[in-house]
Amino acid sequence: MDTKPPQDKIFASPLSELVDFSFDENVVDVFPDMINRSVPGYSTIINLIGIIAQHYAKPATHIYDLGCSLGAASLSMRHRLTEDNCKIISVDNAEAMIERLNKIVQRDNSKTPMQTLCADINDVTISNASVIVMNYTLQFIPLEKRQAILSKIYDGLNQGGCFILSEKLAYPAEQENEMLIDLHHAFKKANGYSDLEIAQKRSALENVLIPETKETHLQRLKETGFSQVFPIFQCLNFASFIAVK
Repeated sequence: MDTKPPQDKIFASPLSELVDFSFDENVVDVFPDMINRSVPGYSTIINLIGIIAQHYAKPATHIYDLGCSLGAASLSMRHRLTEDNCKIISVDNAEAMIERLNKIVQRDNSKTPMQTLCADINDVTISNASVIVMNYTLQFIPLEKRQAILSKIYDGLNQGGCFILSEKLAYPAEQENEMLIDLHHAFKKANGYSDLEIAQKRSALENVLIPETKETHLQRLKETGFSQVFPIFQCLNFASFIAVK
């Protein structure tokens, strides 16, 4: 039986009108293929999230995956957690994502409880957390709301808990920024995307995905109050950070 995910062809044909990118039913259908062909190092960081969660999770605490999409990070953690009475809470504001994730969870035989919520993470209460993940999520949140979310995450973490943040990066130097963008496009072309697909998706994301610099992320996390903040992974212009309370 062929279990290969459907291939992403959303931007393969010329579109008469380009609208802002959204995580609708069309994206959900091809999301596993899209994310793996678009984000360098994605499978590595998903595996690392499970390993880090296993290290930091404490008994009888909550594990949050904020902006969980189809639950790759949630399931990576779920398959590695060994502490008793942990509960994973997976949150996404795209109804189509949560509906599909619920079906995935039903087929998963892991014993760690996992709750899915279709909600805006700005409205979600975070409490008694030992691990919180935002995997390529903060970049879709308006700039003026990012500090408030990080402060809420910090307040909801128990002492010694960890926050894992993955983001696409911008670079302050224009030449360096353009070089990394070009290399990212080369990565996507090597994975079968055409110039048309790359250009149309870039236009659709332009007003939706707003990247920031590595320095901005590190400084904001430190100013939020985290005692330890450092990068744990980078591939081209995509990076992951860990912050410990």
